[in-house]
Parts: sequence; C-alpha cells; structure tokens
Amino acid sequence: MCSVDSGGIFLFQGLAMILPPGDSEDRFRGFRRELLEASFADARPDLDIFEIPALNSSATILAASIPVSQALPAAWQAVPVRQVLSAVCGEKTRYSGGGLSGCMLRAYHAAQWRRDSRFCGCCGEKNTDAPDEFARLCPACGRREYPRISPAVITIIINDRDEALLAHNKKFLQGMYSLIAGFNEAGESLEDTVAREILEEVGIEVRDIRYITSQPWPFPNSLMLGFTCRHAGRSIRPDGIEIEDARWFNRDNLPPLPGYGSVSRYLIELWRKGNL
Repeated sequence: MCSVDSGGIFLFQGLAMILPPGDSEDRFRGFRRELLEASFADARPDLDIFEIPALNSSATILAASIPVSQALPAAWQAVPVRQVLSAVCGEKTRYSGGGLSGCMLRAYHAAQWRRDSRFCGCCGEKNTDAPDEFARLCPACGRREYPRISPAVITIIINDRDEALLAHNKKFLQGMYSLIAGFNEAGESLEDTVAREILEEVGIEVRDIRYITSQPWPFPNSLMLGFTCRHAGRSIRPDGIEIEDARWFNRDNLPPLPGYGSVSRYLIELWRKGNL
C-alpha cells in the first residue's frame, strides 16, 4: 500500500524518479519522508511535497518533486520513470492500474500537473490547493483546475501474412521499433483517430479497427487506448517527420522493442503469442 501511514514517499525530478543510495528495488516503493527532508534541506523552498488520494481506497499517496536544476546529494540516483516502470512490472506482468505501478504513475502524473499548474490559466494568479478535493484553486477568480488527461490511441496493424507493422520514431532510441500512436483530436472518434494517424504517419489504409485495452501513460499526461486493425491497402510510406522507418515484421525477426509495462509492448506480445 502506497500511503502516508507506511511512510513511503515518491520523489520526482523532470522525467526521472529520484532514488536514495543503495541498489535494492525496494527503493521503488518510496522512502521515509524524514530522509527526504534531511537530504534536501537546502532545497526546501523549491521542494513540493503533496498528498494524493488513492483510487478505490482510503489510502493517501505521498509524493514530492524538485526542480530539474536541483543538484542531487551524493549517491542519490535519477532513474527514468519508464525504466522504473519496466523494472516494477517485469517481463510477465502487464501494468493494470493498481498496486505499486499504479501509485507511482498516479504520483508522477500529479507531480507534473502541479508543476504546470502553478498559476491560474485564466487570470495569472498563483494557484493554491483546493481544500475539499484534488484540484488547484485560484484565490483571485475561483477557477479550479484538475489533472489534465489527454486521450491517445496506439495500434498494432496486422497484414494478411500475419505480420505486424512496427515503426521507428525519430524520438526513439537507435534501432528501437514500436507501434503507431497519436492524440485524439476535438470532434473525432477514437476509431477515426486510429485510421487518420496510420494514414498520416505510414501512408496505409486499415480496416477492422478493434479496441483491446487502455493504460494511463503520464508522459506527460496521456491515457493510451490500445487497438488492433488489419491492413486494407496501399504500401508503407513513412512520413519522414515523425516516422523514419516502418516495416512488416514476423515473429522470428523482431527488432528491439519498448520495455515491459507499456501498452505497446503488451499489444506486441499479444500478437507474438498468437492472441490477436
């Protein structure tokens, strides 16, 4: 349980989770608030410590964030949150929204939202925490702001030879391939988003679009909605803007893939095991 009573606190800095000295994976479960305050005493004015109501329980998640410019104490480590998620989930576990991974991602999402909502988007006054719910409150105009959630689709495309289309985005690590993804636009259904993003990014048409699963993905504030579909026509043509390369792969020649714990890897594993 990730709660105040357990004393565990998650600390974030930019895209990383900050871990105290040591090499035990128990550090991923959080550490004592007293250790945080003692180790970052000099950074106290910029240290944002906050509580988050857990979902479906009366527990409270305790978290904190520090500015990207803040130097870390000796032997403390900054580990990318995505890397922590893969370590927590392991190869045989899909992230399902509960337990340690759910607490960690909820805390990380909230930490980014608090950083980005320091000031009212309507009048510019500095926000405070609402006293009655998990929200930011403007003391001047009364505007309330809640954590932003942006729906995005991610899709595994399969052709008539039972091959999957995997693509290399310019932002990916060298050699890594994943699925086509993109944000839902105003006035657009999720199925229309799937078809549009695929046509824009790799130039092909698809059919039999089917929803599979969803996953919160706070990088920075997405809700990923996973789909599968079939190739319907046209040849692959990467857009050259986001997608540098895209190919059909069979199960025996897969390139480096996204880490475990991500919905993209989950969809790929479903196909690889013959379950799509």
